Amino acid sequence: MRIARFTDGEDPRFGVVEGAPGQEVLHVVTGDPLYAPLQPTGETVQLEDVRLLAPTIPRSKVVGIGKNYADHAAEMGGEPPAEPLVFLAPNTAVVGPDDPIVLPPFSAEVHYEGELAVVIGRICKDVPLERVPDVVLGYTCANDVTARDVQRTDGQWARAKGFDTSCPIGPWIVTDLDPGDLRVTTRLDGRTVQDGRTSDMVFGVPELVSYVSRAFTLLPGDVLLTGTPAGVGPMDAGQRVEVEIEGIGVLANPVVRR
Repeated sequence: MRIARFTDGEDPRFGVVEGAPGQEVLHVVTGDPLYAPLQPTGETVQLEDVRLLAPTIPRSKVVGIGKNYADHAAEMGGEPPAEPLVFLAPNTAVVGPDDPIVLPPFSAEVHYEGELAVVIGRICKDVPLERVPDVVLGYTCANDVTARDVQRTDGQWARAKGFDTSCPIGPWIVTDLDPGDLRVTTRLDGRTVQDGRTSDMVFGVPELVSYVSRAFTLLPGDVLLTGTPAGVGPMDAGQRVEVEIEGIGVLANPVVRR
């Protein structure tokens, strides 16, 4: 099932997406699927007639994982960590499909990082590996935008990875997906710059959710970023970044400077 959050000029609503690419239809549902069963309203709208929003706005946090692909760790000049490398970003970093990524004035080197995102579906703590599927609502695409120069100079990553618009997610949440071996590609102005598979992650989704939940209580709507494959690089104002994940779809965002 694909669950989208959208607006047609009024308050945000949710819908179940059906149809092939370019022919998608939204079946509108009542309420928020994080907190209530999906109840169809009987209304349908064409995807092209609405604006998609970030499929969730985390109630508390975005949890990121660094250097979770060996090839990316190598291009950053190191080895994969012995345990997951965890960082936090505020929910104000989150934007949706086609929202602009606004380059921050304090950085001259902002990079794209396409990756799989996990959306938590229920409050949970100390989750054992075998129970991880029970606490996951689904998966979506993410771009873990990073001010690389600030990341180097600050030492910790809050400012480099948590500035406003630094976490685009979308286009929707897919609930019935096996995250074990999905192709992850990133394109910059149509040119493929990242091409990896989630099977190459050092720590898989079950290990990451379990590990993170031992440190933080996870709340419905929280987002876990699972790391990026090799090929990260700079983007500039006027360019467009697309993150595509097999079984989910394409997240596209323009890059601007204000």
